[in-house]
Amino acid sequence: MTAITTIDDVQTMLEKENYVCGRALATVVFLALRLGRPLFLEGEPGTGKTEIAKAIASALGRKLIRLQCYEGLDAASAVAEWNFAGQMIAIRTAEAAGGAGRDALQTELFSEEFLIERPLLQAMRPQEGGAPVLLIDELDRTDEPFE
Repeated sequence: MTAITTIDDVQTMLEKENYVCGRALATVVFLALRLGRPLFLEGEPGTGKTEIAKAIASALGRKLIRLQCYEGLDAASAVAEWNFAGQMIAIRTAEAAGGAGRDALQTELFSEEFLIERPLLQAMRPQEGGAPVLLIDELDRTDEPFE
């Protein structure tokens, strides 16, 4: 991929991904990319908000991470949660092994081995090839505490 130095480069980049956009949207995308800032798009259903995220990710060779919002979405579902079943298996295994296994278990139970990463945490982790494109879809459908 060539460097994006102009608004026309953004339009060309998106056209190669079969996404045609006007100059105003290309300008906003250019500024977001140039400044390294998030891009917030809102609008009616079917206007291409999700597709532009897909096109940008594909054009930049970045991973697309999607958080689909819905009523009742909580932080654990969006950020991370513990693998309770895995933790229970580790506890049972340590109990069967005796004292030595139990001492080591205390530090391991809440290690990354048992952490289930959800979209927000995945997007914050370093990625090969650069930062991913994080698509937070249907944000208006979440409950007020989540917002």
